[in-house]
Amino acid sequence: MSATPAPDRPRVLDRIGTRSITMTISGFATLGLLLLMLLTPVPYAVQGAGPTFDALGALEETELITVSGAQTYPTSGQLLLTTVTTAGGPGFPVDAGSVVRGWLDPGRRVLPVEAVIDPDVTAEEQDRLAQQQMSSSQENATVAALTALGYDVPAELTIVGADPQLGADGIVREGDMLTGIAVGSERTTVTTYQQLAEVLAATPGGTPVLLEVDRDGESTDLEIVTTGNGDGGSVLGVFLDAEFSYPIDVQIQIDNVGGPSAGTMFALGIIDELTPGEMTGGHVVAGTGTISLEGTVGPIGGITLKMYAAERDGAEYFLAPAANCGEAVEDIPDGLHVVSVSTLEEARDAVEAIGDGQTDGLPSC
Repeated sequence: MSATPAPDRPRVLDRIGTRSITMTISGFATLGLLLLMLLTPVPYAVQGAGPTFDALGALEETELITVSGAQTYPTSGQLLLTTVTTAGGPGFPVDAGSVVRGWLDPGRRVLPVEAVIDPDVTAEEQDRLAQQQMSSSQENATVAALTALGYDVPAELTIVGADPQLGADGIVREGDMLTGIAVGSERTTVTTYQQLAEVLAATPGGTPVLLEVDRDGESTDLEIVTTGNGDGGSVLGVFLDAEFSYPIDVQIQIDNVGGPSAGTMFALGIIDELTPGEMTGGHVVAGTGTISLEGTVGPIGGITLKMYAAERDGAEYFLAPAANCGEAVEDIPDGLHVVSVSTLEEARDAVEAIGDGQTDGLPSC
């Protein structure tokens, strides 16, 4: 019987040690590459449900809406304007880790950056545009709300351009001040934007109209053929710069929020401040939507994220632009009642119905 030779322990230990070192180095290298990949900026944008703001309340002791020059009334409940946060694009890059977390979080949305932000626009330009849109929405909300309450809001309407595809191109000039409009034998003196909007809403597309303008101090009539607006009315195809004279002073103060989508909720807040009774009846009503000078509620982006923000912050009802309903119905948070609105009048009626507890007939998305 022969003896078994003793194992060569130093060689085995050397092999194990070398293999362990190689695996450790490889592991750290892989981890480093993974971390580098996760932290590398990628061409995506990540959107999330942003903060909400009460149009009837205050932010850091500053009232969002203040009115002077007219009787105001106590309010209750909340009218929440909703926002979306966006990371991605120039000045706000996102890394792969943020994108992965966005994909896994139902309260976030990941999109190619070009679908959200023009990559050729700088962060400063984006901020400037967003603030311009916010200022315009506040002006539109004020005019629409005061007009809805029966105030006349005089305006000087100056033509600053024309759509090259429509009938006014080559006829109007930059600087023409619009003073009247005639359809057939009926002439309307235009001293407010609402007067012009009402005439055009009742005029079918393809109708010849006479625009009365002040050109270099002289009154001039310009014949223009209108274009249909899709709702039975028409448009002139001119771009207007409106200088409004407000019958009362309305100030809207909100910082670090941009874009046009708060217009509808601002308008409702102004109306609630200026009308007797508590329009919401103590309920928390959130919403979104652009607002035009004549009170049309327009579509916005990020509707599902805004509904998440509303539900998160205690809203019971959400006012959604009718044009966004197709997207909204795909992901309505539990317990949130979504009401479809297309005009400021419909939005006001909806809030008053909510305040009165008469919600059975409200149109939903």
